[in-house]
Amino acid sequence: MNLSPYLALAIAIVAEVIATTALKQSAGFTRMVPLAVSLIGYLVALFCLSLTLERIPTGVAYAIWSGVGIVLITALAWLVHGQRLDTPALVGIGFILAGVLVLNLFSKASAG
Repeated sequence: MNLSPYLALAIAIVAEVIATTALKQSAGFTRMVPLAVSLIGYLVALFCLSLTLERIPTGVAYAIWSGVGIVLITALAWLVHGQRLDTPALVGIGFILAGVLVLNLFSKASAG
């Protein structure tokens, strides 16, 4: 598949965020539709992540995957599930975003 590695990573992140949000709604695997959405989402996410890892170093890809995923999942938890975010949570999210930006803008990390 000739997909840009960053587009594949973006798809992987969105699929994982959807899957994780649906997992919460599956109520401990008791609701089948959200469970099916979770399973499909995780499969799509892992497939796209595997495409990403062919061209982006693992550490860089995983830092982006986890950092952006945490921020998006937290935002959805706030919007969809009413999770409250206090100042330390928002500061922590800011640090996560800063770490992802530093890694991508200033690091010379490359595949070995």
